[in-house]
Amino acid sequence: MLKRLLVSGYKPHELGIFNDKHPGIAVIRRAITSRLRGLLEEEGLEWVIVSGQPGVETWAAEAAFELRQEYPDLKVAVITPFLEQEKNWNDSKKMAYESILEQADFTTVLMNRPYEGPWQFSERDKFLLRNSDGLMLVYDEENEGSPRWLRRLALSSAEHGPYEFFTISAEDLNFAAEEMRMEEEGW
Repeated sequence: MLKRLLVSGYKPHELGIFNDKHPGIAVIRRAITSRLRGLLEEEGLEWVIVSGQPGVETWAAEAAFELRQEYPDLKVAVITPFLEQEKNWNDSKKMAYESILEQADFTTVLMNRPYEGPWQFSERDKFLLRNSDGLMLVYDEENEGSPRWLRRLALSSAEHGPYEFFTISAEDLNFAAEEMRMEEEGW
């Protein structure tokens, strides 16, 4: 059973998304929501875990908050790697981050100090994988980007024990976009 799901993926700029009005955000959230709904119904999912990074992690938390209307027992954890992770983000990203922190059922900081180096992200990933039952990653193998490191660790975890690994691929996103288009056209 998949009780605690880590969700991650690309940062907005890796997807060519530079503002909150980009139509791709709705498509990504739709794909995430659909997959989460399936896991809630089929696996008894209880927790969605993110580290609060801009992009997929923020959109996944927002999708989980919306799903709580249908699944009130769903909880969201935001586990950040270090203090003031949002320090250099723009105001829009900071506002979204603060919003998910306010709505989360659990928040914590792994290292009670500010950013010191990339090793903190690696330690975050290891901790999150150890403390979850699976990973859902928005990822396209043809466009690796920052999620490639977490993907490698998750695949290793899946090889060494019961750990589930799901991807939301470019094909899945195209399917979500097509569903949305058909709904708009009244199909």
